[in-house]
Amino acid sequence: MTVLHDIRHHAAWRQLHDLASAPYRRAGRFAWHFARGKLGYDPVFRGLIQRGLIGRERRRVLDIGCGQGLLASLLASMAAMQAQGRWPAGWAGTPASAHYTGIELMPRDVDRARSLVGALQPTPNFVCGDMCSAELPASDLVVILDVLHYVDLDAQEAVLRRVHAALPPGTGRLLLRVGDADRRRGFAISQWVDHAVTRVRGHRVSPTWGRPLREWTMLLDRLGFSVQSIPMSAGTPFANVLLVADRRPVP
Repeated sequence: MTVLHDIRHHAAWRQLHDLASAPYRRAGRFAWHFARGKLGYDPVFRGLIQRGLIGRERRRVLDIGCGQGLLASLLASMAAMQAQGRWPAGWAGTPASAHYTGIELMPRDVDRARSLVGALQPTPNFVCGDMCSAELPASDLVVILDVLHYVDLDAQEAVLRRVHAALPPGTGRLLLRVGDADRRRGFAISQWVDHAVTRVRGHRVSPTWGRPLREWTMLLDRLGFSVQSIPMSAGTPFANVLLVADRRPVP
């Protein structure tokens, strides 16, 4: 029974992988292969789904550092599979109609996102702006994957304070993936790969600021989050950790 269960989940993931990456075929080899590779080899996306970390009720989704809008495509593909009855029984439901906002600093990525997945319904909102100054709309779920280290420690805290304010008490959730600076080898490898990918995408390589996992956890706790840490670099040499940070209820 376990083998059959695993086969069904693997088949469902392949379908979701194909659906979510399909819009990027029209943009050329780089966008297509980046989407396929990111979904296929980065454990975070499958981890979010299999662990039920999104939640059916969290419909207002803010994606900070959205790139070419892959999460928007993934959310729409998950909704389509559920509506068609192709969602595995063992996977928690995700929003049937997510209201998505993506914030991205790089104009070319924003243009690509708008042209490739901008026609999804409900229409995703892609904002070209700096996460340190862009308006953060009221959200049920905020996702920040591998981008907060591009700003210094004070700016990181300022962004997280604004994220906390954008989330409803008791139900709002932040999914934040960071590198654990205490795991020096894995952290160094992840930084090197990050810089290499940035160059390939035609962007300027900026300085980065990391923290040990315990400092990330202490910061989020101080800002009013209850935090769970989940290793999120399986199958890779990196030191990535997903922090599931739920905004605590108002006392």
